Amino acid sequence: MNAYERLLKYVVIRTPSNEESETTPSSQCQFDLANVLKKEMEELGICDVTLTDTCFLYGKIPATPGCENAPAIGFIAHMDTVSDYCDHDIKPVITRNYDGEALALGESGLVLSPEMFPHLKTLKERTLITSDGTTILGADDKAGIAGILTMVERLKTQSIPHGPLCIAFTPDEETGTGASHFDLQTFGADFAYTLDGGMENGIEYETFNASSAVVEFHGVSVHPGSSKDTMINASLVAMEFDSMLPKGERPRDTDGYEGFYHLMKMEGECSYAKLNYIIRDHDAENFNHRKEIMQQIADDLNTKWGEGTVSLTLKDQYRNMREVIEQHMHLIDNAKKACEAVGLTPVCLPVRGGTDGCQLSFRGLPCPNLGTGGYAYHGPYEHITAEGMDLSVDLILGVLKRYASFKAGE
Repeated sequence: MNAYERLLKYVVIRTPSNEESETTPSSQCQFDLANVLKKEMEELGICDVTLTDTCFLYGKIPATPGCENAPAIGFIAHMDTVSDYCDHDIKPVITRNYDGEALALGESGLVLSPEMFPHLKTLKERTLITSDGTTILGADDKAGIAGILTMVERLKTQSIPHGPLCIAFTPDEETGTGASHFDLQTFGADFAYTLDGGMENGIEYETFNASSAVVEFHGVSVHPGSSKDTMINASLVAMEFDSMLPKGERPRDTDGYEGFYHLMKMEGECSYAKLNYIIRDHDAENFNHRKEIMQQIADDLNTKWGEGTVSLTLKDQYRNMREVIEQHMHLIDNAKKACEAVGLTPVCLPVRGGTDGCQLSFRGLPCPNLGTGGYAYHGPYEHITAEGMDLSVDLILGVLKRYASFKAGE
């Protein structure tokens, strides 16, 4: 089975995680996919397949004869998707021999166009997979799952030599909480890669430092006709807070290594309002400064409107894994060589996001990220190509081949 055929099977199983939940998994629907994958893993001959009550799915493949002393390499992908644009059935659409031009997404009124996504020109004559424009596609990260299991099938059918192989499919990557429950001992890998990136030649080991920020505003509500010098409108104070953040430091205004503040959600009335942000920056010092700026704004508004008007809750989510991966650059070097071997030019760019590998790297499992061939994640323009997925599978097979004879210090 080709990787894209697996993807088509997986994406119709909706698995949005729930940021408001405090359970693991954050949504029970993730088990719907996990149970399908567990059965498929067993049918592929993967050993020690285990599905935990927290929806982590693990499996192993022993080394082939002569490769037993190679390091155990792991591959990880996540089962959940974002909850945005995921409130009804997902209908994948296949466009064969895509012409590289504007493409209407079903009857949604949305158009996938090179004007918005210039890279589409490079996908000409490929088999393009999208949603119908009313939902996400879910290639983030079901393309990673499809790639890993297709790689396993090819290992078996082509008798490719390899060292010990460890596989894991995880919940709640999109909420930033899943990896904290990852069982490193059960997984058993010495090094690992998440398969959770964009273009198929992407090799990523620099991520954001990340925090969430919840800002609550408590107002004083009285009759508007007799409220002079008494009313404190919580919603207006919330607007004031947002206006005090540094200008030009929102996602729309930034790229590369530039960090940002991103307002994710807002709610409010006169007596109470709440703003939910995420804070991101690659540089640790700048990251901490961003949090200090938010706290200073909250303090200033409490001075102006009265103590207790504004409360700020910051919660760190993950750190830039570069400081860990730099101690194990063979992970990047071997991925680059595998990339070149399949005819691709490796591209190492900073990740403007994070992966499960961030937390896992700091827990002792160095874990950079590889691309799956997908683009425009987290929205209705999400797309991927069958050919890109095939190249991604070729790349991770190449990584395994290199580690079959890898010796420390190489």
